[in-house]
Amino acid sequence: QVQLVESGGGSVQAGDSLTLSCVASGRAFSRDTMGWFRQGRGEDREFVAAISFGAGRSVHADSVQDRFTISGDSAKNTIYLQMTNLKPEDTARYYCAADIATHGQLGRFVGGGYNYIGQGTQVTVSS
Repeated sequence: QVQLVESGGGSVQAGDSLTLSCVASGRAFSRDTMGWFRQGRGEDREFVAAISFGAGRSVHADSVQDRFTISGDSAKNTIYLQMTNLKPEDTARYYCAADIATHGQLGRFVGGGYNYIGQGTQVTVSS
């Protein structure tokens, strides 16, 4: 059974930093795409960032470019999201997800496609 478990969320002030972690178990994702989505209260789930272990590339949403950085360790089945200069509009539940359907391509994940998703971790940024 595949599980994705996120950690690292919390309540911070605007301008602070947080690092989220996601550990996957149940299968290896060494050639797949993993990443993060977020969903604010009353909003649709949106793409944040993704990393392709297969292609060795990553991509970030425009809204977080230059503030958030995704990284990962395929050997540990773990990804991270370093978030800096947090803003109140970053307040959301952050979900780790994995796409095994496209063998490391990023497009499907960026478009909201995934095969597995975790329970999420809450990030709250106050002004």
